[in-house]
Amino acid sequence: MKRSLSTRAEAMPASQIRKLVPFADQAKQKGTHVYHLNIGQPDVKTAPQVLQALKHFGEDVISYSPSRGDHAYVKAVQGYYESLGIPLSPSNINITTGGSEAVFFAFWSTLNPGDEIIIPEPFYTNYNGFACMAGVKIVPVTTQGANGFHLPPKEDIVAKITPNTKAILLCNPSNPTGTVYTRQEVDMIAEIVKEHSLWMFCDEVYREFIFEPQEDLYKSALQIEGIEDQVVVIDSISKRFSMCGARLGCVISRNTELMEAVLRLAQARLSSPQVAQVMGVAAHELPPETIPNMIDEYKRRRDVVYNALTQMEGVHVAQPEGAFYLIPKLPIDNTEDFAKWLLTDFSYEDKTVMVAPASGFYATPGLGYDEIRIAYVLNTDLLADAMSLLERAIDQYNSTR
Repeated sequence: MKRSLSTRAEAMPASQIRKLVPFADQAKQKGTHVYHLNIGQPDVKTAPQVLQALKHFGEDVISYSPSRGDHAYVKAVQGYYESLGIPLSPSNINITTGGSEAVFFAFWSTLNPGDEIIIPEPFYTNYNGFACMAGVKIVPVTTQGANGFHLPPKEDIVAKITPNTKAILLCNPSNPTGTVYTRQEVDMIAEIVKEHSLWMFCDEVYREFIFEPQEDLYKSALQIEGIEDQVVVIDSISKRFSMCGARLGCVISRNTELMEAVLRLAQARLSSPQVAQVMGVAAHELPPETIPNMIDEYKRRRDVVYNALTQMEGVHVAQPEGAFYLIPKLPIDNTEDFAKWLLTDFSYEDKTVMVAPASGFYATPGLGYDEIRIAYVLNTDLLADAMSLLERAIDQYNSTR
């Protein structure tokens, strides 16, 4: 009998962020420098205090940590939330191997195969993979670049609810759009969640990444009153402290039953990396100006990219309000082909740009084929050069078709 892969493996989508990596590798082998704007890997240096904590790790054995997380690191996360005015107990926190595992645990502990979760699109493309692994169906609510990808009216979201709907997920600030949802928008989602007895998943990895002051924003969905038992927060230190490779995140909820289930899942995978948690403690002890200074740098980068895009003929883009991504609409009918072409056929002065085609950030078929996601994770000089290359590439690509 012929062996076959599981239906889950067959259905697992390729990452829109990483699937073009082989073409980028080939371009580099030919001597082409590739500006990586496809993935949220910042070039902001990890704080030296964090690296010193790694260097001076003093244990004789790199051992398992508790499944909930190392006690010192759980206390550090608890202290961080207290600084935001959000009191938590250690039992409300479970440390995970990155924000990705936090999403897995949130899905696996609350959703059954066949359940549905509503997510505004475009959304973080890896939610597709997480949902596939959990056997869950994503039901998209389409947002539009013309209004900065903000949420549609309440009735449009409620219309998506079926007997199989169990949750709504909001990434705030948003990867991939850079949208920062207003308090009114978050309250609207909270009303829907309360009225229909749903879970409210909140991916808050980019919580501090807000560029312009906005009145009356929630610091976290954990501050919403009346649905405390329904809120599940996904968090990570990857972007906040420029520590993507540490793979350290957490699930947070005040729902006791949920957190007991998350702990059982955590016990099944044993523990998050001990050394990463030592680094995480050091990160949470950094001077208070560390994060604001980093946000100022990202705002400068945002402005370089946004201003360059607005000057390109036929390009339309909303100014991102947070995170470090944006989604421009290009005068190109298939950005998947364009993104590949950038790596296989285009270079100028031995340089090119790698972007993520935006179709993979949508669940609705046919959307996003004239859009790309750009992660402005390089310094301003490099970003200015990359934008110049992108403009030249658009002209050259269209002139050959």
